[in-house]
Amino acid sequence: MKYFFILLTILTCGKSAKSQTAEDSVKAVINSLFTGMKNADPELLKKCFADSMVLQTISRSREGKLIVVNEKPAAFIDFISKEQPGNADERIFFETIKIDGPLAIAWTPYNFYYKGNFSHCGVNSFQLVRFNGEWKIQYLIDTRRKQGCKTD
Repeated sequence: MKYFFILLTILTCGKSAKSQTAEDSVKAVINSLFTGMKNADPELLKKCFADSMVLQTISRSREGKLIVVNEKPAAFIDFISKEQPGNADERIFFETIKIDGPLAIAWTPYNFYYKGNFSHCGVNSFQLVRFNGEWKIQYLIDTRRKQGCKTD
């Protein structure tokens, strides 16, 4: 009976000590980004981004022309840090993740809520790089729209 409990303990600890898959670690960084946004936590946001991170949005000009808008990650972090916790609530789901060595991509459709109200939806396209064993968001581009959204 004593050996049964020892074996059970080893098996249980072995399961809980199972290491994260590469896909899980990519998801963890992206989820940390949105936790940082929701909590208005600039330090958590900074930890998610590579030093040379590129942040862009596909949008339309006033004339209706398709444009790509560049945003400085530092300006984004500053804006979010001034929000009240809970104001910026982006709800994503992971549709696709692909990994090749130190490069990963993730495609995450989302709904964005501001101050509890639905604002817009779209898709995030992430490219991540694994620096020194740690995934960082290198590139993020998104779409934003109000039509064709599936809200909760």
